[in-house]
Amino acid sequence: MTKLDKIKKEAIETHIPIMMDDTLDKITEIIGSRKLHRILEIGTATGYSALCFEKLLDDDGIIDTIERDEERIAKAKSNFELMKVKNINLYEGDAAEIIQTLDNKYDMVFIDANKGKYDFYLDHALRMLSEDGIIFADNILYKGYVMSGYNLHKQRTAVTHLRNYIKKSTEDERLESKIYEVGDGLEVTTWKK
Repeated sequence: MTKLDKIKKEAIETHIPIMMDDTLDKITEIIGSRKLHRILEIGTATGYSALCFEKLLDDDGIIDTIERDEERIAKAKSNFELMKVKNINLYEGDAAEIIQTLDNKYDMVFIDANKGKYDFYLDHALRMLSEDGIIFADNILYKGYVMSGYNLHKQRTAVTHLRNYIKKSTEDERLESKIYEVGDGLEVTTWKK
């Protein structure tokens, strides 16, 4: 078992939500042989997905990742240390605040954080997306609630914002978006060519 497999296994055993294998496979397939220079990840958790994305980078590529949960930050830091990575910047704090302070150009943005803020993250992701960049929104179908008539109070805010995200990304004439039924739903958005 590799170190990365151990990180994945521990996250699953401790019920930390991580990117599913078929989601990673789809992202890797879409990126193809292209090497990315800069990736933004919104929602680090224990660092598993950032570590998976590292193989998509060019030689001097960088991943900026944001997490607010202190226990997950500590675990991500220890996982990055374990894997001896030097090209992952971990921003500690609320993604909704931090994202407003960033102004890099990103080849890829991976959104996997507070579902109630997805449409807000989209606006900032587009502001920083390179000309041939790709935005991946993970868990976009949210247990099937998003495309159903679901309207129960408990998840209503998350579902409403995810629906807004889909509406924004599919109705914006500058964008091309597609939803894949992998994991809990993955939306892929690019600038129209």
